[in-house]
Amino acid sequence: MPIREDQNRFKSIIKGKVRDDFKRFVTNGELIGKQENDLVKIPLPRIDIPTFRFGSKEKEQGIGQGDGEEDQSADGQGDGKSVSGKGQAGSDAGEHMLEVEMTLDELASILGEKLELPNIQPKGAQNIVSEKNKYSGIAPVGPEGLRKFKQTYKKALSRYISSGNYNPEDPVIIPIRHDYQYRTVKKTQKPHTNAVVIYMMDVSGSMGDEQKEIVRLESFWINTWLKKHYKGLETRFIIHDAAAKEVDENTFFKTSESGGTLISSAYKLCQQIIETDYPVADWNIYPFHFSDGDNWSGEDTRACVELIKEYFLPRVNVFSYGQVESKYGSGQFLKDLQKDFPNDDRITLSQIESRDKILDSIKDFLGKGK
Repeated sequence: MPIREDQNRFKSIIKGKVRDDFKRFVTNGELIGKQENDLVKIPLPRIDIPTFRFGSKEKEQGIGQGDGEEDQSADGQGDGKSVSGKGQAGSDAGEHMLEVEMTLDELASILGEKLELPNIQPKGAQNIVSEKNKYSGIAPVGPEGLRKFKQTYKKALSRYISSGNYNPEDPVIIPIRHDYQYRTVKKTQKPHTNAVVIYMMDVSGSMGDEQKEIVRLESFWINTWLKKHYKGLETRFIIHDAAAKEVDENTFFKTSESGGTLISSAYKLCQQIIETDYPVADWNIYPFHFSDGDNWSGEDTRACVELIKEYFLPRVNVFSYGQVESKYGSGQFLKDLQKDFPNDDRITLSQIESRDKILDSIKDFLGKGK
């Protein structure tokens, strides 16, 4: 028990350090590259346990102590040939980083605490409960259909050997009722909720590496929060310039194109994906679009507004648009959406000026609890 208490206390200390320095973890992206399934390895400075060290209380003069002359060797004769700021390899250990593991659910909880996010109330099939049988162990009684032959035979063999009735030359084992072993079944009930996040991103020439990195960081934390509420969350990725196409996650964050931008091409492909794979009665749908705000024409912007108003808003949980500031982008698309949707809580608009604004933007996107 003391060991378990120490482990729990250590985990509490680690969570506290992550919580205190949370903005740095969000904005520099070091967590994303250390993700393994549902665990994330977090690099922290080494936490030293206090120890006793032997030594004289009196100040002693020796190597590394007291004043010294420049270029003086250890024997005091000079010709040390040292150069300030430079030196040869030493034998002492350097400062190491400690990597601790935290689950995505724990990170989501910290995110929710820091941003005061409300829990999501799923729509659609959230009230459907699926029942599943889980075989959790072995018992001496049960239905014949669940009898385990191997375990029953082992129990009978053990009985023969312990009673001295086992004959290796005539190894006939006949189980009796006392030997029977059965699988035990435990019924579990699990709420059946489905959710998909469809990320869309402008990859035209004005969206540089820094803008894409901001999108990458935001999408990681958005997914982390949504996975806390939906098990088995699905993600789809769309890139667009003047034309749109669906890609995998790696391509999504690394593709660069040149040429014009036609935002409606992404919205139309997103609509097609929803209609083909995600019935709105059964799925919680989260479209996210990231751009620097340039669009080919006012006519295409009007087509986008029409798609959002007539198709997306009646069908999705919330439609989210994040505008990543770029010195090459006009930022006009955000202004147009703000004008057309001034007070509609079914759409979320966020301006992301830099990495320092990522947490504010995540609050914009997830703060409605939808």
